[in-house]
Amino acid sequence: MAHSCCNHSPQAKKHTHKFKIALWIALVLNLSLFFIEVLGGAHTGSSALWADALDFAGDSFNYILSLIALGLTAYWRSQVALFKGLMMFVFALIIVGKVIWSYSQNIPPEALTMGLIGVLALVANIISAIVLYTFREGDANMRSVWLCSRNDAIGNIAVMIAALGVFGTNSVLPDLIVALVMAVLGLSSGLQIIKHAKQEQKA
Repeated sequence: MAHSCCNHSPQAKKHTHKFKIALWIALVLNLSLFFIEVLGGAHTGSSALWADALDFAGDSFNYILSLIALGLTAYWRSQVALFKGLMMFVFALIIVGKVIWSYSQNIPPEALTMGLIGVLALVANIISAIVLYTFREGDANMRSVWLCSRNDAIGNIAVMIAALGVFGTNSVLPDLIVALVMAVLGLSSGLQIIKHAKQEQKA
């Protein structure tokens, strides 16, 4: 099948090698921030941090799959991208469930620590987004990892805004609103990746 043939030109191999290095950088950063936000979310009681931690976990899983996909044909890379899109969609639904549970508890998170962790996560995601920026217009697999880092950077800014909102109002609502927005963003990105992967499979 023509669509399953890989491009083995020197330029393509160089491009793939750079993408692999970028993936490893993003993977290490995302795994580190996952553990930090899990602990931080437990300490502060923040739904937005838990949502972001779940997103970091999903992204780490995506980067691992992407590293595996580099050795596959174009057809199987699109299959991996499709699976990643489905996983992002599922993770977003889990965040929605967490928001509902936190609303029922109605306990405001600890704003200062929440904000500081949000800043740290933003720095990590900006670095990830920068190293992956070159590959944003690649195949479904490359596009998916770029979307992950972009969404995380946007989410981290939202977490800091939520921390300010919680600090100013002493209410749980800013935290929950941000978590819900992040879930919607995850749902949208998951659907984009699924659509793009299916288009590649038909090509």
